[in-house]
Amino acid sequence: MGLVNWGRPTDRPMAKEMAALLAGAAAIALCMPAAKAQQATQPAADQQSDQTKKTDQKSAGDSTLLDKILVISRTGETAIQSLASASHVDKEQLERRMATRPNEMLLGVPGVAVQADARRVSSSINIRGLQDFGRVAVIVDGARQDFQRSDHGTQSTFYVDPELIKSVDVIRGPVANTYGSGAIGGVVFFETKDAGDFLKPEETWAGSLTGRYETNGKGWTTSASGAYRFDENWDVLGNIVYRDYGDYKNGGGDTVAGTGFDVLSGLLKTTIRPTENSELKLGWIGSKDGWTETSGGVPANDVDLKSNTFTARYNITDDAKSWLDLHINASYNKTLLDLTTLFPQNRFDPTTGLPVVLPAGSLSTFDVGTTGIDIWNTSRFETAGIAHELTYGGDWVGDDVETGGTDGGDSFYTPSGKRNVSGAYVQDKLTWEWLEVITGLRYDRYSLKESEHETSGDRLSPRITVGVSPFESADLAGLQFYGTYAEGYRSPSLTETLISGNHPAGVTFPFLPNPNLKPETGKTVEFGVNYKQNDIFEGGDALRLKAAYFNNNVEDYIDGVTLSAFDPTSGCPFGPGIPICFQYQNFAKAKINGFELESVYDAGWGYAGFSASIVNGHTISYEGERADLATIPSSQVTAQLGLRFLEDRLTVGGEVQYNGKPKGNPVAKDYTLVNAFASYQATDNLRLDVRADNLFEVKYTNPLNASTTAVLYEPGVTLKLAATMRFGG
Repeated sequence: MGLVNWGRPTDRPMAKEMAALLAGAAAIALCMPAAKAQQATQPAADQQSDQTKKTDQKSAGDSTLLDKILVISRTGETAIQSLASASHVDKEQLERRMATRPNEMLLGVPGVAVQADARRVSSSINIRGLQDFGRVAVIVDGARQDFQRSDHGTQSTFYVDPELIKSVDVIRGPVANTYGSGAIGGVVFFETKDAGDFLKPEETWAGSLTGRYETNGKGWTTSASGAYRFDENWDVLGNIVYRDYGDYKNGGGDTVAGTGFDVLSGLLKTTIRPTENSELKLGWIGSKDGWTETSGGVPANDVDLKSNTFTARYNITDDAKSWLDLHINASYNKTLLDLTTLFPQNRFDPTTGLPVVLPAGSLSTFDVGTTGIDIWNTSRFETAGIAHELTYGGDWVGDDVETGGTDGGDSFYTPSGKRNVSGAYVQDKLTWEWLEVITGLRYDRYSLKESEHETSGDRLSPRITVGVSPFESADLAGLQFYGTYAEGYRSPSLTETLISGNHPAGVTFPFLPNPNLKPETGKTVEFGVNYKQNDIFEGGDALRLKAAYFNNNVEDYIDGVTLSAFDPTSGCPFGPGIPICFQYQNFAKAKINGFELESVYDAGWGYAGFSASIVNGHTISYEGERADLATIPSSQVTAQLGLRFLEDRLTVGGEVQYNGKPKGNPVAKDYTLVNAFASYQATDNLRLDVRADNLFEVKYTNPLNASTTAVLYEPGVTLKLAATMRFGG
């Protein structure tokens, strides 16, 4: 069974205060006087412009996923317009997937995999075989998520409840480097819900209540949302979510110990429009999670996690959004994880390597604070008949890591220290008839220090993209080809540079710091095609397709290596334990290539989606030795089908996903998952959802977990049932 309490007794008042605060915020909006109430014509789960539904109910041409404007876009592009590998997951998809964990939100997004261990509340995102230590920038409402804890398996995790999210944008590859330093793999941007997602134009207040039950783990999710509009220029939203899950069973019917958890999450967000052309969004996202870590199937550690993110985003434009489209984002994210041992544990002293006993109740703390500032402006103008979108800006992110607790505790192996990364860039998108050219240049700088070491570096990274739309005929006018060369720059993390001490359990050997690590440089060549066509088989239908081939060379790639004490050049000393050492070192490069495809057809009465991704990769040492890259995910093919009935009140469909074993992976096997879903708008105020995941009880494991100490099997068949009541006035 998962952890049922909220941690140590001294923490419980905080949880109660947090729950009371969030419940109060939601209640303010939910309990507005009913005298003004009007019956809602559709629930929040199906929010669309009423005018759009009336005038274009059967037209899918502007409503497919690839036609949605990317929140992450600096120039207001949709995915199908982007000369890059970009994907969008909208609110309708998220509601249909009834996600409990982030990997369910990103189902079928090509080139993207999510690694999570038994704790379903924490995840690490992999894009094109790159993950951890900031290679993929995970951003929530503009706030970087940089929490890191040294452990077997994934190193960098983030914590966000899917119930709070309204959309997800993904940009793959270093073309995303305008969104922050280090993102040589790409960027994933989670946008939380706004009051406008609940309020109709004529309403002052609105709210919704959702209850959901899952059979595997016998878990409950309860969510309450409330929104209030003070006037046309000021609104506020409150959302509280509570989840309580037991241990799930894998596809073989065996209970997976340590997979239960309970989490309380919340969101407060307000939007203020000081003028007609400006907007300020202020937000807070928080969560308090509890779970039990196991060792050999036995509960070993009691884990408490508190995460708080504060964001402020301001946008001001001129009347025509020509020269002025200024964005100023500021954020602070703080994650505190406390690890308490449940029984005495045999360990090794991190300094001497000698055996010690870690008493029951020993505490390890991981405190990571990340501050970020991101400022950019886009100017739109013409010169000699050529349209320009000139974007220029800068960003800064500071990580402050403090770890501590009992000697021999886990926090000793996640070094304390400070890291600052900053950058400035300029990018111009030129458009002339059938030709588009994007040129960009980014400057990055970093500094990293703790009591005994300090290192820094900087670099210029270019980008050039050329896109052509050579055809004018009706059938081919929507066909566009593009080619890109882009570079990105990632500084070493605190852990990669400073980790030291002796392995804490099992066997002992030393970790060696490496203050001489070089930063990584990603150099990617990509060729892609975009295609959009309307009215193909019938009036109002639409087809959208994106495909790309990429080749990424990551120079000076950083990975952990095992050194022999018998090699006098390794720097590995003899000492207690086995005669090896572990150290993060540079490789000459990591070579990664692959193919991605994403397509959707929508005809109003139904839709079909198809996506695929194939990724291959290996490292090459400075001596020319090749080795399979352990972070290569499964090759995937995902097909989705949905049919709409009863004037779009009923949607039924399913998903099939094939996962192919990565080359050289000792744990993974090929497997295929089948899911089914149905959504029914029973009344104007009541929505019912049902979903079945892993219908055929497949026993499988995520190949990214190959580096963990034990094989972790994913959940077996899971039936989800939910009801959502919406009201407003």
